Amino acid sequence: MKPAPEKKEIPEAGKERLQKILARAGVASRRKAEELMLDGRVKVNGKVVAELGAKADPLKDKIEVDGRNISHKGPPAYILLNKPKGYISSVSDPLKRPVVTDIIKEKARVFPIGRLDYDAEGVILLTNDGELANKLIHPKFNVPKKYLVKVKDVPTAEDLQKLEKGVYLDDGRTLPAKARFIRKTQENSWIELTVTEGRNRLVKRMCMAIGHPVAKLKRVEFAGIKLGSLSPGQYRLLTNKEVERLKSL
Repeated sequence: MKPAPEKKEIPEAGKERLQKILARAGVASRRKAEELMLDGRVKVNGKVVAELGAKADPLKDKIEVDGRNISHKGPPAYILLNKPKGYISSVSDPLKRPVVTDIIKEKARVFPIGRLDYDAEGVILLTNDGELANKLIHPKFNVPKKYLVKVKDVPTAEDLQKLEKGVYLDDGRTLPAKARFIRKTQENSWIELTVTEGRNRLVKRMCMAIGHPVAKLKRVEFAGIKLGSLSPGQYRLLTNKEVERLKSL
């Protein structure tokens, strides 16, 4: 007698693990998202969900973290924000600090693509297009991010070469970068640094590794999208041409 064919689980269309949805929405890393679930702080359609294998549809289900709705419904939206200092690159914060989505006054619920430090300012993109967001933060695509960085003292040409070749950090050597000296101030200097990685506090750690701590950090370009004339706290919708270029990366 032939053994009965093994039953295969048919994936539910549109449904993803909650951890993945929360991480992509900028709520927390996947590991931290699991902690939020286990602590009973995540609800789907009004019910607490603590099972780590639970799934949801971000376009159909109402997903809440600490009572805040993070579901992203509506037509695709693509936004460029000049993030001010003192804002968290997330859709919610357990410490009740301001988050970047507080600034956005559009109908579509969006989430930030990647992170920008609390005390940093500059370009951050927000969207409700999960596929594009995943692409722009995935390491294999090496999406460039350009920063203006005020560092202590004056880095030498040799220091900048180290940044370009890669410096050793506690989580491994950095990928090659582009570094350029801009100008000297009374006690500090400005450099331009372009990286293609998304590690936590990467630019600050790189500059610390060459002995020049960061005093100020401003991202002026992300994936070819430039800050332009936007003041801190201002935002604009991306043009169709810009969106198409991002999707073609």
